Amino acid sequence: MSDKLIDAANAVRARAYAPYSDFQVGAALRSVEGHVHVGCNVENVAYPEGTCAEAGAIAAMIAAGDTRIAEIAVIANASAPVPPCGGCRQKIAEFAAGDVVVTMATTSGATLSMTVAQLLPGRFDAGHMDVAGGAT
Repeated sequence: MSDKLIDAANAVRARAYAPYSDFQVGAALRSVEGHVHVGCNVENVAYPEGTCAEAGAIAAMIAAGDTRIAEIAVIANASAPVPPCGGCRQKIAEFAAGDVVVTMATTSGATLSMTVAQLLPGRFDAGHMDVAGGAT
């Protein structure tokens, strides 16, 4: 299924809004329900205010009513496969089990696949928010 996701990610990557960096990124994920959701990076002149492709695909998934990621692909116009940034790794981990495969690809055909657990070992999750004796 990752070839279909890479194709979908590449199609949306071409629509990325990246006038400042010219670093276009596309992401496509398949939810456990079998639906494909896509996102692309959207830059902003106030640089930290941009949105990553992975975050856009996750937002599209949630907006469509799906809640869990079964597989995700990310593609960039780079010389080597680019992993999701730290914030996106945490976002992916919020909606994906540790064994979910993340395929990173380039527009020239290189790929690298890793699991969510490999990308984000020791991930922070809701269990870390439990406090002894209840809320503080």
